[in-house]
Parts: sequence; structure tokens; C-alpha cells
Amino acid sequence: MVRPPAVTAVIPTHNRPVQMRRALESVLAQDYEGDIDVVVVFDPEEPYLPDVPVPAHRSVTTIANDRSRGLAGARNSGIMAATNDYVAFLDDDDWWMPKKLSAQMERFRPEVILVGSAMVLDDGERQHERLVPVAEVTHEELLRDRMAGLHSSTFVFRRAAMLGPLGLVDEDLPGSYGEDYDLLLRTSRLGAIEVVNEPLVSVTWSQNSYFFGKWGAYAEGLEYLLDTHPGFRQDRRAHARIAGQIAFARASNGDFRIARRWVGVSVKRDPSQVKAWLALAISLRLMSADWVARTVQRLGKGI
Repeated sequence: MVRPPAVTAVIPTHNRPVQMRRALESVLAQDYEGDIDVVVVFDPEEPYLPDVPVPAHRSVTTIANDRSRGLAGARNSGIMAATNDYVAFLDDDDWWMPKKLSAQMERFRPEVILVGSAMVLDDGERQHERLVPVAEVTHEELLRDRMAGLHSSTFVFRRAAMLGPLGLVDEDLPGSYGEDYDLLLRTSRLGAIEVVNEPLVSVTWSQNSYFFGKWGAYAEGLEYLLDTHPGFRQDRRAHARIAGQIAFARASNGDFRIARRWVGVSVKRDPSQVKAWLALAISLRLMSADWVARTVQRLGKGI
């Protein structure tokens, strides 16, 4: 019997030992019949080997992030340390369902570079399923819709693509914000993205998130994506959507004049952009960004 392809799971971690242990255990508990090697990348801690049982056909390696500080550099350190043809991402505060890799690895065909899945959002009080409405994601769809159900902790990549035409995670992205969206956009220009529309990952969504409330970094990351991917400006709806997001982030960061300029860009292209109108209200001090973000989060949505 031929064993399925081996997979390397990359877990960047930053001062979250309890969550990291849970993430690691969820990888080691996969029902996947192929080998799984786990690389835990410590950023900027001193690496240590967690005391967890390691089953047969599983291995755990710990390394320090030797690239740029932050999530993008840590992911890339793990990719470079991997020795298998497939690389999967998992954030240290998320965890995989037991059949995740088995379900995803079946979906790889020669033209497929990335396979993702749906997820469950867990805010500590409630759980919300985030499904993905299509089995294969196109570049045009991603420009118009981030497809929030496609979280980086669901990604499985062909490593050869990341070392070749696709490239590694972009370490120039401000604060590493949007690195997963950037990867999706770049991948969809190059090859196919398949989706298992089943929640196979539990994603922690709370105030403890690395990016929660960091509106300045959020805005800079979105502006970087807009400048990097010309497709946004070539599609009115796509341009309006990301401009509305930038407007909201700028308003939430207190950059009110800049926010109102982005509101104008957004509604000129698509007056139905809700985030742009919320940004205008925040910039006029009619409501607070914190109240909007928390209200949306309670509904299982995101800004």
C-alpha cells in the first residue's frame, strides 16, 4: 500500500504556551495516514520542545524565527525548514479537527496549489460556522470578496510553488496584516484554489487576537494590498470594497480626514458599501469604532 504524501505543519508561536500545546496536539491527533512533521517556530522566544506524546508517523521540531520578526517571517522560517512537498499553516491559538488533512489532501490535483476549508469561529462564548460558498475560488471572486471563511489556519500549500513562482509569505506587508489574503490573491493568479466546504478548523476570535483593535496596521496593510494587486482598481466593486475597509480602519484609528477621503473613493464606485458609511459616522463622532467592532463580532462577522 502506498502511503499518502507527507505534510509539514508550521505553527508560529509567540508567548502562548497553553494555546500552542493545544494546536500541536490537534495536528498530532490527525487521522491522516501519511506522515506529518510539525515545525513550531518561536518568535521571539527561545525554542523548547513541548511535553506531548508523539505518535508513530509524526514528528515535532522546534526552531527560532531567523527571518524578519512577526507572523510572515515566522511562517517563512517554517516553510524553509520543511522537507515535505506539502506545507500546512496553523496559528498557535487555533486547532484542527481530526479529519482536516485527510479531507483536504484528497482534493489536490496537478493544477491545484492551495486547498483550504471552512472554519468555526470561537469567541469564547459563542461559535459561528464560516462556510465558503464555492468549491474552487477564482481571482475575480477574491477581489470582490475576501471570503472570510478561508482562514490561514485552513491552508495547505504545495511547497514547490512557495519556493518558486508563488513566492513566500510577503514579509514587507506592514505588521504582517493581510498576509493570508495576499497569498490567496497571488495563488489565484497562478493556479487553482480548492475548498473543502466543511468547518475543519476552530479559529479563536477574541480581544487576544494579535490584530484586534490595531487599526493603523490594518489600514496600512490594506493600502499595501491595494497598491500591490492592480486588479482592485480595475474592478469598481472590488475597489469600492477595499476602499471602504480602509476608510473604516482609518476612522477607527482617529485619522478622520484621511478616512473621509477614502469614504469618497468607496461610495463613488459603489454607494452600497456599508463599511464606508460606518467610517463616515465614526469620523463625525456619531458612533465609536469599538462599539461597531464588538457588535459585529457578537454576530459572528468581522470588519
